[in-house]
Amino acid sequence: MFSRHNPLRLSPLVLALGLPALAHAAPEDAKDLDKVVVTATRTATTVDASLAAVEVIDRAQIDASSARSLPELLRGRAGISIVNQGGLGKLSTLFLRGTESDHTLFLIDGVRVGSPTSGLTSLQDIPLSQIDHIEIVRGPRSSLYGADAIGGVIQIFTRRSDAQGVHGHGRIAVGSHALREASAGVSLRGARGGVGVDVGHQSTNGINACLGYYNPATWAGAGCFIVPGTHLDRDGYRNNNASLRADFAPSEAWQLDARAFRATGHNDYDGDYVDNSDIVQQTVGGSLRYAPSQAVQVKLTVGRNTDDSSNYLGKVFSNRFVTTRDSASLQGDFTVAQGQVLTAGYDFLRDRANVSDKWSPFRAARGNRAGFVQYQGDFGTQDVQLSLRHDNNDQFGGKTTGGIAWGVEFAGNWRATASVGTAFKAPSFNELYYPGFSNPLLLPEASRSSEVSLGQHGNAWRWQAHAYETHVDNLIAYDASKGKPGNVELARIRGLELTGNARLGEWEVQAQLGWLQARNLSNGFLHGKQLARRPTRSARLDLDRNIGDWGFGLSGIAEAARWDDVANSLRVGGYSTLDGRVSWRFAPGWTLQANLVNAFNKHYQTSAWYAQPGREYTLSLRWQPQ
Repeated sequence: MFSRHNPLRLSPLVLALGLPALAHAAPEDAKDLDKVVVTATRTATTVDASLAAVEVIDRAQIDASSARSLPELLRGRAGISIVNQGGLGKLSTLFLRGTESDHTLFLIDGVRVGSPTSGLTSLQDIPLSQIDHIEIVRGPRSSLYGADAIGGVIQIFTRRSDAQGVHGHGRIAVGSHALREASAGVSLRGARGGVGVDVGHQSTNGINACLGYYNPATWAGAGCFIVPGTHLDRDGYRNNNASLRADFAPSEAWQLDARAFRATGHNDYDGDYVDNSDIVQQTVGGSLRYAPSQAVQVKLTVGRNTDDSSNYLGKVFSNRFVTTRDSASLQGDFTVAQGQVLTAGYDFLRDRANVSDKWSPFRAARGNRAGFVQYQGDFGTQDVQLSLRHDNNDQFGGKTTGGIAWGVEFAGNWRATASVGTAFKAPSFNELYYPGFSNPLLLPEASRSSEVSLGQHGNAWRWQAHAYETHVDNLIAYDASKGKPGNVELARIRGLELTGNARLGEWEVQAQLGWLQARNLSNGFLHGKQLARRPTRSARLDLDRNIGDWGFGLSGIAEAARWDDVANSLRVGGYSTLDGRVSWRFAPGWTLQANLVNAFNKHYQTSAWYAQPGREYTLSLRWQPQ
């Protein structure tokens, strides 16, 4: 399918030409592919009705996939590029629509998550076994969510069951590199509420993650800066996790909801300063909803996310990063007329960091308060969305962002949309304060984006094309040559996404293509350089078919080459991989599944000096009564 020397030379063109025709070939009587999302507008809407580029990954897709981690599940999807440093459990960063790795806002059950020190969310530590579904919204959303949402928003919903009575599920798996997985859950639901618990475990011996080097005599090095001949062992990973949930509706108008998620683990990696970590990821939140009528809903949401990492060299303590992110939101949704919804709300956020380091400890804290309004209007064949938000940050002062979106439907189930939006991002605590690796003169980043789209849908198929452009002022990027972050005066990002899915007889087909041009437009020798770690082209094709009690699937993923540094001097080659899967439902509720990842054993990297695993297998047994 993919060219060996240029993994995207043929596949995007072939798929791009085939998507609309492939969609039209789908039978009209197949199931509706539409789904309900809440992240794009902070209110419930359908995917087809959304004015934003949206993708939903549900539990059935997660179970059927070959992915063993959240980064693997997201890899290759439209607008998304994943950079991983050595396989399962290793640091994984996500670039959405060419923006920086800290320009995507992550939520878990409505609670804002991520480390205020690094500015990143530990995607590798959020286990798939705890996830019910994921909503991906591409494009700026600061006018609804505030800072961080320059590239978009990804919300993870933990497992839940709306079915009455007692229900359970379980799964065990083994695989390459001594992979061991086990998870189970049970839920109890009555007429007015329910409770549930899920637990899980994942461990692997891993691979030798880093191929970098370090010369103590000259202080020269690359990658993870290891002394040659050292750290030749495998770098393992362990994750134990659990989640709790409860909800209660004392009346038709009131509903209480509480959720907690916690993952603890240990991660080995390569380095001569630190080489292993104990990690804790925890999110606790709850909500109170009051809906006296279909026209009025008021919701209060509170939550806390904790990111705790204790780092060692062997068994010798090096440092510890403990951060908390407390958030609260009060939101009211009011249907003022048929098809006219007005939303108003107030958000509060408090970030705290406590870094224990014998050489460079520091503490930091800052708060943010914001008010926002949104109007959504349905005028038959046309839809309008207007949003405005003002944030008041303790450190950087006030910032106002806005968004306008418009959509129109016309004959033949065609739809066109256009939107503009602004967004911003405050520097992280590490970027500002970490001794020796920070820059206290950094300014907040600000962006302005525009987008147009065209799409068409039927009962069992849909395709969309999205073209977008984003300008980022004062873009913060790490400069490896200087060993600290800096403000790029101006960056321009242009991209095109083409997505489509259809049911062709017994086949489920999903294709996603992306073209990206992300360039530094600042004055000086960096002018015209490509922003680091962004591949210019990407493609993903998923094929699945059921034959009786058997299921078969293939996933092909390809990305073009990228530069690993701002000066475009260190090139990371493109790659293509093929994954396969076979499942057998041998009894009611029981499924045996075999996955083969990187079937052709391709050797490649997504971050310079950090290896990716070769061919791997997983064999799992799943119990999920209907």
